[in-house]
Amino acid sequence: MTNPVGWFEIYVEDMDRAKAFYQTVLAVTLETLTDPTDEQAHMLAFPSDMEKYGAAGALVKMTGMTPGGNSTLVYFSCEDCAVEAGRVSQAGGAVEQAKMSIGEYGFIALVKDTEGNMFGLHSQA
Repeated sequence: MTNPVGWFEIYVEDMDRAKAFYQTVLAVTLETLTDPTDEQAHMLAFPSDMEKYGAAGALVKMTGMTPGGNSTLVYFSCEDCAVEAGRVSQAGGAVEQAKMSIGEYGFIALVKDTEGNMFGLHSQA
């Protein structure tokens, strides 16, 4: 049995702007990731450990792939999603739904990045 999600990509138009946004909100450092099948793609990977639960992923700038308006929602795990949501506006994004309870499953917040992509923040506290 495997986890249902093995990888995610968040498409961007302005890689520097998107990199600054995610590094600020999530307090992480993104690393350059090369794509051996497509030299047109510029990718920055989120920190990950392939031996642990959850999916790894990257920001991607690629010809023909535009950000925003998609129907897939990625949730980033947090200790307290209100902390990361509190960094969103100062980083140039927008909070769509402040921290709210989802009962026994913890809490979520929904936010938009500088590229218009919506994503979720999830925490148990």
